[in-house]
Amino acid sequence: MKLLITGGAGFIGGNFVHRILRQHTEDTVICLDALTYAGNRETLAPVMDNSHFAFIKGDIADRAFVYHLFEVEKPDVLVNFAAESHVDRSIIDPEIFLRTNIMGTSVLLDACRIYGITRYHQVSTDEVYGDLPLDKPDQFFTEETPLHTSSPYSASKAGADLLVQAYYRTYGLPVTISRCSNNYGPYHFPEKLIPLMITRALQDKPLPVYGKGANVRDWLYVEDHCSAIDLIIRSGRVGEIYNIGGHNEQTNLSVVQTIVQALGKSEDLIQFVADRPGHDRRYAIDPTKIRKELGWEPTTRFTEGIQKTIAWYLNHKPWWEHILSGEYKNYDRKMQGEL
Repeated sequence: MKLLITGGAGFIGGNFVHRILRQHTEDTVICLDALTYAGNRETLAPVMDNSHFAFIKGDIADRAFVYHLFEVEKPDVLVNFAAESHVDRSIIDPEIFLRTNIMGTSVLLDACRIYGITRYHQVSTDEVYGDLPLDKPDQFFTEETPLHTSSPYSASKAGADLLVQAYYRTYGLPVTISRCSNNYGPYHFPEKLIPLMITRALQDKPLPVYGKGANVRDWLYVEDHCSAIDLIIRSGRVGEIYNIGGHNEQTNLSVVQTIVQALGKSEDLIQFVADRPGHDRRYAIDPTKIRKELGWEPTTRFTEGIQKTIAWYLNHKPWWEHILSGEYKNYDRKMQGEL
């Protein structure tokens, strides 16, 4: 099988690339990434010499480029991780989210329709469902939960999901969609909560927490997420949506406190700041469907996964230090022969 993985130099996409090449040695992986701020070629350094792997820099919204890529590579499966994904950035500049997340998805779908594909998989998010009340812990997002977005980011992802479903119904394109809860683990860009707190705590810098830190997230270890997507593209029913959750609900404050304690730092580093506009209160996913249909369940509890994640950042300081200093962009230019 030849897989085209878009956004494969990002956090989840990069972990997925590593998994496929590790678990399915007969497969070939073509990684397409625009290497914007969160794309990091260093994430793929361990597999760059793998004969079953190729990296291509490009923009999924560039129609001529994408069509040419399909003509040359003729992929069997496309897994679309490519997206602008940071809520705060979407509040400041919504337009780039619409271009990448909606227009880029439409270009990929058209390419799949014209050139043929055995499966198009859209990696989405539980944020398309909006949020849940804090005082009703028995409520969860299911695949039937209505879309109710809160930010330009989640609205753009919901729009992309609707496009994917429309191409299935209109053109019969063989698609699947997965919606995941908050991921964490290795190679997570350090503007997101967990890597931000780890890297700042290691530098003894203040740890900013929105509001009172009471917002709840269902944390999913990235390897568990990748194993679920791997199952879906091989065994999932065409046209279906699958929710992927971790069964690991934590308040933001408790996550930060866990990190501080694990690193032996003082909680005096924690500073509460003004809340984000439209900040969702609680996310919680019911993954019953994927468990019943495909036998998938998360295997990593948060207590274990957070320790593994902290250890990874301690053991890979050059990776995140290059990001914080901007050196990772120089690495990309060196790889392209520009430096």
